[in-house]
Amino acid sequence: MFHAILSACLAANPPTCAPMTLVAQPFATLADCKAQAPRIADTWLGDRPSLVQGGLSCAPLADLPALPVQAVAQGIHVHIGQIAQFEDSPDGWIANLGFVIGRDSIAVIDAGASRQQGQALFAAIRRISDKPISHLIVTHMHPDHAFGAEVFREAGAAVVGHARLGDALAARGPVYLDNLTDLYGPGPMIGTRVVLPDIEVADRLDIDLGGRILTLTATGPAHSDNDLTVRDSATGTLFAGDLVFRGLTPIVDGSLPGWLDWMAAGQTGGPIVPGHGPVAADWPQAVGAQREFLTVLAASTREAVAQGLPLSQAVPAIVAALQPFASDWASFPDSAARDATAAFKELEWE
Repeated sequence: MFHAILSACLAANPPTCAPMTLVAQPFATLADCKAQAPRIADTWLGDRPSLVQGGLSCAPLADLPALPVQAVAQGIHVHIGQIAQFEDSPDGWIANLGFVIGRDSIAVIDAGASRQQGQALFAAIRRISDKPISHLIVTHMHPDHAFGAEVFREAGAAVVGHARLGDALAARGPVYLDNLTDLYGPGPMIGTRVVLPDIEVADRLDIDLGGRILTLTATGPAHSDNDLTVRDSATGTLFAGDLVFRGLTPIVDGSLPGWLDWMAAGQTGGPIVPGHGPVAADWPQAVGAQREFLTVLAASTREAVAQGLPLSQAVPAIVAALQPFASDWASFPDSAARDATAAFKELEWE
């Protein structure tokens, strides 16, 4: 199969350009692609007035950049992201991303930090299967998981998320996009847009990929206020999103007690795919270190509150209590201070 590759450029002098894989229309032959690519490119650019065409070509699937993926269960493949926070990454490609192949279609779980990463995930999927991509499931609002979404919508997928995901992305998405553009420069983020969900999950939703059911479960505030998990019926594999961190310092952006309660409920089944870090074989391996870290975070925060410390004094005290964990978690110093601030602001009102 062949795809049209558009060089999309920001109007500047000199222009900043990036390759856009126009995933909506694959072609069986190079001749068909060359004949129809100009029309497809014009249509795509027509919805993006800030971009201009810098070139147009056709490429076979084998030539498209593709993310490395690994099989973690039958029909389930995962890309393991860099174990780092945005500030410590060269491109923001830090989240774990995955896909599940059913008899009739494919569901993608999380889409990456930019259109460029979404395209590389799309190419990885297409090297394994040409089945329709029916769903993109976004586990929560953070851009390392959500910002490649438009690639999969163009490929025909319905975008699925927590019932609060749309509001969260609408409120924070533009700021996230500006921040990533400032951090990495405009080139890596060209073509990236905030995509709101087509389907919202308030409680549970089953998705049938053909002989394979994915159960989506919305949680209360924990890592964020819009976390969604995905369990595969065929293998018991759980995609936990950022409800599970391994190796990278956990970030509280929802509710610390809520997150601890979610972990206390436990999970059974097959492998657990965390939002960051290696796939875990079982529940204790998945959450053991994270539970210990967050438990100490909660206890030290409550102690600071009980002592009547103001935020300016409480944060250093909480970070000091967390210091024994420093060697176990990547991107620890800044993340620990962020967690201490978030925990204090929440728990001082208990």
